[in-house]
Amino acid sequence: MKKAKQDWAGHVAAIKAQGISTIDYAQQHALARSTLYHWQKKLRRAGAETSKPDKSTAPTQASKFIALRMSEPQRLVRPTPTNCTLVLPSGMRLEMAALPAPKWLAELGRCAQGAY
Repeated sequence: MKKAKQDWAGHVAAIKAQGISTIDYAQQHALARSTLYHWQKKLRRAGAETSKPDKSTAPTQASKFIALRMSEPQRLVRPTPTNCTLVLPSGMRLEMAALPAPKWLAELGRCAQGAY
């Protein structure tokens, strides 16, 4: 990866890790917003946004929070006996009446790893 692309990938990753707006990040680091938006779009297209930047290029402090997307609950019902238990590496335990859809499990895995 070229030096300029590495540098901008670090900035883009830092925005995501810090959970702040692109405008705020640009102001904090005296960067042109238009250039930052350009690189976000370019890296997103190249798929480089999800890769981990070189630590020397990422002026960030890693966040300990993970963004999760939750769907609306279907409806509230009385608890039923669980037939499926999922234990995540973090120790979180999910008990469900039935095995969830594979797509849902894949999304949960990505969220748990902070890659969503």
